[in-house]
Amino acid sequence: MSRCLALIVAAGSGERFGGAVPKQYRDLAGLPVLRRTVMAFLHHPDVAGVRVVINPAHRDLYDPALAGLDVDAPIPGGASRQESVRLGLETLAREGAPDCVLIHDAARPLVDPGTIARVCAALAEAPAAIAAVPVTDTLKRAADGTIAATVDRTGLWRAQTPQGFRFDAILAAHRAAAGDSLTDDAAVAERAGLAVALVPGDEENHKVTTEDDLARAARRLLPGDVRTGQGFDVHRFGPGDHVMLCGVAVPHDQGLEGHSDADVGLHALTDAILGAIAAGDIGRHFPPTDPQWRAADSAVFLRHAAGLVAARGGVIAHADVTLICQRPRIGPHRDAMTARIAEILGLETGRVGVKATTTEHLGFTGRGEGIAALATATVRLPG
Repeated sequence: MSRCLALIVAAGSGERFGGAVPKQYRDLAGLPVLRRTVMAFLHHPDVAGVRVVINPAHRDLYDPALAGLDVDAPIPGGASRQESVRLGLETLAREGAPDCVLIHDAARPLVDPGTIARVCAALAEAPAAIAAVPVTDTLKRAADGTIAATVDRTGLWRAQTPQGFRFDAILAAHRAAAGDSLTDDAAVAERAGLAVALVPGDEENHKVTTEDDLARAARRLLPGDVRTGQGFDVHRFGPGDHVMLCGVAVPHDQGLEGHSDADVGLHALTDAILGAIAAGDIGRHFPPTDPQWRAADSAVFLRHAAGLVAARGGVIAHADVTLICQRPRIGPHRDAMTARIAEILGLETGRVGVKATTTEHLGFTGRGEGIAALATATVRLPG
């Protein structure tokens, strides 16, 4: 299978948008625009990795916007979008060129998984492919405030991103077009003589250019379909010198038994998120009979559940875990657990709760035989 990377172009200053903060770093329903854009590709099965091209002067905005996401260091951009893309491609070439690349505007945060998949699939047959939607409105050419002519819309399409290319071809095309002022990467490919396929895009994959565009995107995301899921898990004590709880290694005179790292807190929270989107349970996605998950870091399970939410255009609004045990003491580790869950899910710590309680020495937890965990998760999906 071809290795495809996504190159997100986020080096613009957003002059048309206005304001002190460039549009790619503005808040959109609780998350920065750029973070939503990156997550759409980061969790897509056809995309092997994501790189972002930025204005180096925006690094103090970029770092918190993508904190906790599995994205390599940003690539410094240039004075124009075309130059920024070329610099991004040159960096990918030096680091080990992929088979193909998807070039996408940071200001298109609502790109859907189907559009990404269609562009990727088209590259098996064509050297280039772009998402686009056909023009359906009647077009008028104006002169001095009046209609000068009606434009035939037959065969006209509105170009979107992602625009996908076989890597070597688009790199050569950009090198040849250096210094020109072409409006998108498809135009660069056309000038180089590459055949560019059109695949269906989506009307919701609009570019955030004005405040009205940002408000439109927010309406698409909020209030939406609000879901709550719950999870429960238990693991018994066994030999060991620590227990993994909510992603943190807690020293203890015993360990927890389980096929993975037996992190009862992350397991319960994973089930809560899966339940919120009606996607089954953790065993369905990561069967305990599968040897590849033996001793696995449970953060893998939680990221997978979060990725399923993102793939549906949703966002996790809140996560809450209650650990039930007589020992070890949870209090000294609570802040670290909260921070770790927030990091895995890409949330602010204020959207994560970690609590602990005992059963007053009643039941299996009270007898010190194991640890239980309850979790809830609130998810917002597009309405």
